Amino acid sequence: MTSALDLAVWSSAFSMIAEEMGSVLIRGSLSPNIRERRDASCALFDANGQMIAQAAHIPVHLRALPEAVRAVRARGPKPGDVFLLNSPWAGGSHLPDLTMIEAIALDGAIVGYAVVRAHHADVGGMSPGSMPQGATELVQEGLILPPMRLLREGVQDDELLDLVLANVRTPDERRGDLAAQRASCKAGANGWRALIAKHGRQAVEAAGAALLDYAERRARARLQLLEGATSNAEDALEGDGVSDREVPLRVALRVQDASLQLDFAGSSPMVPGNVNCPIQVTRAAALFVLRALLDDDVPTNEGIARAIQISTPDDCCVAAKAPAAVAAGNVEMSQRITDLLFAALAAAGVDVPAQGQGTMNNVTFGDAGWTFYETLGGGQGASAKGPGPSGVHVGMSNTRNTPIESLEHAYPIVIERYALREGSGGKGQHQGGNGILRRYRVLEPCTVTLLTERRSRAPKGARGGEDGAVGENRLNGELLPAKCRRALKPGDELEVRTPGGGGYGRLGEV
Repeated sequence: MTSALDLAVWSSAFSMIAEEMGSVLIRGSLSPNIRERRDASCALFDANGQMIAQAAHIPVHLRALPEAVRAVRARGPKPGDVFLLNSPWAGGSHLPDLTMIEAIALDGAIVGYAVVRAHHADVGGMSPGSMPQGATELVQEGLILPPMRLLREGVQDDELLDLVLANVRTPDERRGDLAAQRASCKAGANGWRALIAKHGRQAVEAAGAALLDYAERRARARLQLLEGATSNAEDALEGDGVSDREVPLRVALRVQDASLQLDFAGSSPMVPGNVNCPIQVTRAAALFVLRALLDDDVPTNEGIARAIQISTPDDCCVAAKAPAAVAAGNVEMSQRITDLLFAALAAAGVDVPAQGQGTMNNVTFGDAGWTFYETLGGGQGASAKGPGPSGVHVGMSNTRNTPIESLEHAYPIVIERYALREGSGGKGQHQGGNGILRRYRVLEPCTVTLLTERRSRAPKGARGGEDGAVGENRLNGELLPAKCRRALKPGDELEVRTPGGGGYGRLGEV
């Protein structure tokens, strides 16, 4: 029996390798999106393809990465193989997220996998930045890569790299970011081999299995406190980017046999626009919500997922199938699923915070030779413990701010104003966090694409707290739709006002 102390030591050892992978990636990347915003995730898997540890990176990648590793293992990896993929039908989330997976070799055998998923600022498609509004099929969103060998038994396939670079608008930046991903995978592989060299393969594998079992036990122990709970919740996206018709979402929640059972029957079928998401993104949202109920000392690994069961209709926007477009599903549908599941927990009697901004506020600029992508923070919902933080990334996003200096140095864009959006958080016993205001002025002709939510459906307060303010997008003062694409000329100004978080408790109550 592995002691609690042993588990803590092993958990730290695995996690630190993943964190080192992240540090290597960040230091080596060229694009501000990865280098500054840290829009990437790193993880370690055992030889059986189970996620042993993930760095504290992006929640939407939490449960999606295992599907990618399974797709790679189905290709019969050899020691020293390094795969590249982005297909949502092979464990990808959306096309800009390029995933690199190294089969870690030791003495001629595969002993694990080092995995890096990073959001690239362009992978081709119908608009700069590969986050197109109005796409109705996946091929419009960029180059699609099933699991393909970038390195074959340690030897790089330059032809695959040439193919990727020939299909993007910013090949030099992509080459640099892919090289950083390769260095990150190498760091993970070296760390894994060093751990085995020190403790032996049998001990490392046993520790990984014990940590998976421990995380599962902790997750089920938490769910046992809710045994027999049932509830229903409804929400909707404000449109799919093709029409303004709402996309309804429904979930029936049940806790039975210490398992979180989620049934999405009644949710919308797949829609024409690209807010559909693959099932692995839905699983990631469910894992994030359950992880939020657990204590901080519970290791984040695939063991938690064993306590979750998900069912969906065959035709459903939260379990998209080819050829559906999914660019906004990964970012906006994942946020709404998260809000939906927290609402279901609240209906089941769990004390959860008020809703946060519930959107990633996706902003993409670009033209021939350059692309810039970022998501914007907003208000977090207040809770019983206190006010919600202001100007932070909420829910399935865990990225950082793009510093003004970095943005203006790299792109023909000037930030005219960047500030908290005072008064946008919902009032209550504890006030919701404020959103932000960010105003861009472009210096060259370019295209801007916006994929945003919570522009009409406000983040809800909790326990009598007021709702947060909805967001707004304006071009030269004129209100824009939540999802749109516009051609800009020099001097045009885009202002994005992000939503505030909901308040908690009635104002004046103690």
